[in-house]
Amino acid sequence: MKLPKKLLGPMGWGVGPLRRAGSGCMTAGLLFMGLITPASTHGATHKSTDAKMGSPFSITAVAEDEDTARAAVEAAFAEIDRIEARISSWREDSETSTLNRHAGRGPMVVSDELFGLIRRSLSVSKLTGGAFDITFAGAGKLWDFKAKPAVLPDAEALKRGLAAVGYQGVKLDAEQRTVELSIPGSRIGFGAIGKGYAANRAAHVMKDMGIRSGLINAGGDLVAFGRQENGELWTIGLADPLNPDTIFARLDLTDQAIVTSGDYERFIEIDGARYAHILDPRTGWPVRGVVSVTVVCPDGELADALATSVFVLGVEKGLELINRLRGVEALVIDDSGRLHPSESFQTLVVTEGHSAKTSNLKSTS
Repeated sequence: MKLPKKLLGPMGWGVGPLRRAGSGCMTAGLLFMGLITPASTHGATHKSTDAKMGSPFSITAVAEDEDTARAAVEAAFAEIDRIEARISSWREDSETSTLNRHAGRGPMVVSDELFGLIRRSLSVSKLTGGAFDITFAGAGKLWDFKAKPAVLPDAEALKRGLAAVGYQGVKLDAEQRTVELSIPGSRIGFGAIGKGYAANRAAHVMKDMGIRSGLINAGGDLVAFGRQENGELWTIGLADPLNPDTIFARLDLTDQAIVTSGDYERFIEIDGARYAHILDPRTGWPVRGVVSVTVVCPDGELADALATSVFVLGVEKGLELINRLRGVEALVIDDSGRLHPSESFQTLVVTEGHSAKTSNLKSTS
């Protein structure tokens, strides 16, 4: 895989030059992240939770007074609503759905915002060799992980759906600000990057209002900036997969995003075989060999896209990618329960050791 020296974009993808590849592994498991909130000492913290983009969103703002914090949270949620109305492929009146209906009919002028999101998505597709692909929406919709009884998609229908998949078929013209879905029947969707982008924008809106500290939890995609009300960093707990109510490690973060992709929440079982919801856009089938990927980097959108990408690439190729991007760290858990960190992930961990199966988070490479 040929990797660029930088991955930068208008949303501030602060990822620097390549670094030496390398990884270690140890036995453990990571399933989800939780916020640990110590007692406050000054200022005011306002937190609100609502359902957005098909997931629970939670937004926290720290300000000088309660009214300012509340206003910032409300403005952040309004921004998320605006983004969802524009980029959702599930809403017939969205700009994305209009573009999908235009597939195979030539270029279409789009907003600066949608153009930028598509351009950055294609950058990740190129970076990952197609492991991340927003054009997979047409084939991905053939999988129904809520159906009862569970059924596999029709093989011929999946084959036809894959014929319309391929990020190379998305043509951009920056001067005219047009996007062309050149393959008839092609559909784009932002399920693997949209919540990260929304979290970024929510943080941006809050900062524009003078909020210096906040936490956005966009359905598990976390963006943290500043510090908590008591001056401490934001603490993100890593849960023991053997006991999801037990935190086995924590990360103290500021001005960082942390995102986990896992196959443990949405899956179906047919004839004793387990099929999880994270699909390989190159084959149309669920990914095997990995159960969880956590990515930490300065940008929520990029962390979101990379978490999915690494999951699809697998342990070896996924960590090869992460270990060559400065400012990005990852934790990959394979299907045997072994934990594979990027070469500097352990430097982020400040507390360890609640699992009998996990004695530490130090690389054994």
